[in-house]
Amino acid sequence: MKLAKSLFLGSVAGLAAVAGAQAADLPAKKAAAVEYVRVCSTYGAGFFYIPGTETCLRVGGRVRAEFQYLEPTDREDDAIGFRARGRLNIDARTATSYRLLRTFVRFEMTRDTGVYGFSSTSANVDQAFIQFGGLTAGRTVSFFMNSDLPNDNWGTLRFYDAPTVNVFAYTFSFGNGFSATLAAEEGSFAGNSFGVDADGDPITVFDRAGQTYPDLVGNLKYAGTWGSAQLGGALHQLRSDVLTAAVASAPFVGTVPDSELGWAVTAQGYVNLPMLAEGDALWLAATYADGALGYLGFDPNVTAGSTTRDVVDAYIGSDGDIETGRGWSIAGGLNHYWTPTVRQNVFGSYARVEYGSNVASSFDFAEWRAGSNLIWSPVSGLDIGVEVLYSNLDPRGPSFGEDNDTIEGRLRVQRDF
Repeated sequence: MKLAKSLFLGSVAGLAAVAGAQAADLPAKKAAAVEYVRVCSTYGAGFFYIPGTETCLRVGGRVRAEFQYLEPTDREDDAIGFRARGRLNIDARTATSYRLLRTFVRFEMTRDTGVYGFSSTSANVDQAFIQFGGLTAGRTVSFFMNSDLPNDNWGTLRFYDAPTVNVFAYTFSFGNGFSATLAAEEGSFAGNSFGVDADGDPITVFDRAGQTYPDLVGNLKYAGTWGSAQLGGALHQLRSDVLTAAVASAPFVGTVPDSELGWAVTAQGYVNLPMLAEGDALWLAATYADGALGYLGFDPNVTAGSTTRDVVDAYIGSDGDIETGRGWSIAGGLNHYWTPTVRQNVFGSYARVEYGSNVASSFDFAEWRAGSNLIWSPVSGLDIGVEVLYSNLDPRGPSFGEDNDTIEGRLRVQRDF
C-alpha cells in the first residue's frame, strides 16, 4: 500500500514538472499599456488630448432657467412665461503646419411656455463651423457685428445682437491686433407687408424672388488690451418676382422691376474700465441700413403695448420700382462689478425707421429701450439675476400719434460649465 501511494505521488509530481516546462515554452500575452488622458494647456482650461491623437478637445455647456413677466395688453394675453434651455458645446483643436484646425459644434434645446410661446423645440444646431487658418465655414456669429462686445443684456436691444448665420469667410490677420474679414453669409431679411401709400392706395412689400447671390459682409477690426473696435458693412440683394395686382398698380402688373442693392454699415466697440473696477467695460454700437433693415436687429415687426409696426426692407412704389426702407440705431451699455461676485449692467437703444414720401408717414416710427440687471455669481459659472426692461414705440404719423410702451421683467438662473 505504501509502495502504491509513493508511485502515485511520484507520477503526479512528474506530470506537474512536465506541464510546467511546456507552459514555459508557450508565448506569454502582455497586458496592454494604459494610456492616460493628458491635459492640453495650449488652448486654455478644460482641454484634454483625445487618446492616440494630437487633437485637443473641450466639452462644455449651459443650463438656463428663466421666468418672464411681460405687461399684457388684453385680458386674454399671457403675462408670464417659463423657459428651460440646455446647451452642449464640443470644441476640437489641432495644431498643424498650416496653422490651427478647429471644429466647433453647439447644440441647444428649449422648452417655452406663456409669453415665450407654447413650443417645444427639437435639437437646434446653433453653431457648427470649421476653422482652418483664416478660413471659417459653417454656422457661426455674423461677421457684421463685433462678437467681442460685452453686452450682458438679456432682453432685446436694437442692434445686430450676435445672430448666428451660415457663412463662408476668410480672415486676414495683420498682427498687432488688426484683422479684416470678407464673408458670404445667408441673407438677413426684414418684414413682408404693410397698409397703404400717402394717397391711400394699397402698398405691399415686393414679392421677393429667389436669391442669386448671398449677402456680402466685410469688417475691419482691432482688438487690444484696452478693448476692441470694428467697422462692418453688408450688401443685400433686393430681387423682385413678377409683379401682381397685390403688389403694384395696374400698369405694372406682369412686369419685373430692376433689382436693387440694400446695404448696411456699423461701428461697434468697447473700452475696458479697470479704473472703476476689474471687469468693468463700456460698449457702443451704431448702425445705418438702407434696404437691409434686418441688420438693425428687427423681427418682421416691432410691438409695444397695443401698437405694432411692420419693418420691411423694401416695397413696390407707385412707379413700379423697388423702393427701400431706411433706418438707424444706436445701442450701448455699461457693465460694472460692485464686488467680484456682484455685477450690474445698464443698457439702452434708440432706433428710427422711415419709408420716404411715397408712403404715408404713419408707417415711420421710432423706438427706444432701456433696462438694467443685477447678477450674483456665488461660485464660478453660476449666475442668479433679475432684469427689468422698458420699451417705447412712437409712430411718427399724425393719425397714429399716440405712443405705447411695455415693461418686462426676467428672473434667470444659469450655470455654464
